[in-house]
Amino acid sequence: MVTSAHEASHRIFEERPEILSPVFGLLGVPIPQKAIVEVVSGDATEIRPLERRVDSVLRVEPSDGDGFLLAIEAQGRRDDDKATSWAYYVAYLQAKYKLPVLLLVVCRDRSTATWAAGPFECGARGWTALSTHPLVLGPDNVPVITDASVAARDLGMAAFSAMTHSGSRDAPAILEALARALRATDVKSAEYYGDLLDIGLADSEDREKWRDMMTFVTHFPGRGTLREEAYLEGKAEARAEARAEVRAEMVLRLLDLRALPVSDDIRARVTDCTDLATLDMWFERALNVAEAEALFTDAAPGADT
Repeated sequence: MVTSAHEASHRIFEERPEILSPVFGLLGVPIPQKAIVEVVSGDATEIRPLERRVDSVLRVEPSDGDGFLLAIEAQGRRDDDKATSWAYYVAYLQAKYKLPVLLLVVCRDRSTATWAAGPFECGARGWTALSTHPLVLGPDNVPVITDASVAARDLGMAAFSAMTHSGSRDAPAILEALARALRATDVKSAEYYGDLLDIGLADSEDREKWRDMMTFVTHFPGRGTLREEAYLEGKAEARAEARAEVRAEMVLRLLDLRALPVSDDIRARVTDCTDLATLDMWFERALNVAEAEALFTDAAPGADT
């Protein structure tokens, strides 16, 4: 099942490709500091009705000219079907783009990371026809970044560290270091990483800790982040206030049309009311009352009296 945490684990590479340089360093894969990175479609579907889709695919053009594709998969648990899926992804992408392909698997727990390292072999009678060797990022090789100055130098890796080590005993210190670094950085970056972690930490206790630390405008609409919830709550309150204002005007307008005297106190009481049910009740009474003061007689439970 695709989750918010799953999406964040590979999406960071698409949106912050600068993280690739330190990541390749962790994996022992040599790559120049300067490289052009382009997002490529992860659709690996054939004409037959069988959908196959890689989480993320990047075309990497290093300054030395040896370009390649990087297929990125976020893996939350062991799935033996991936042995064939990953082999297919590598072969398909190489055939389609005529470029070498590397497969990177991102894991959040050690057992899954150990399994994902493979190799996954296909063959028979002692002969290997195909062997898939993924690169793997997991708790054992992603650094634990608990120093705010280190986090500030590489916000992408610090955020990735927080997601990878979510749920561990180091998680609170990692989040605190990242939060301190984000408070000192530019607003756009702070907003992005603030929301990325809100999504990437899913429904864990770490997510609640992170929400207590940070407040930013959401960059991921529809994902239910704290910033989005606050924003939508504000919009809902504004709409409710607008509806109340309209209904209060209707009550007063009806009293005016019936030529009933309305004192300043009554006018203020009606316009200050924000309870829609009460305003509806007053409107119905305004159709028949003999004087404006009678709007407030025998008010219903919960009404403004």
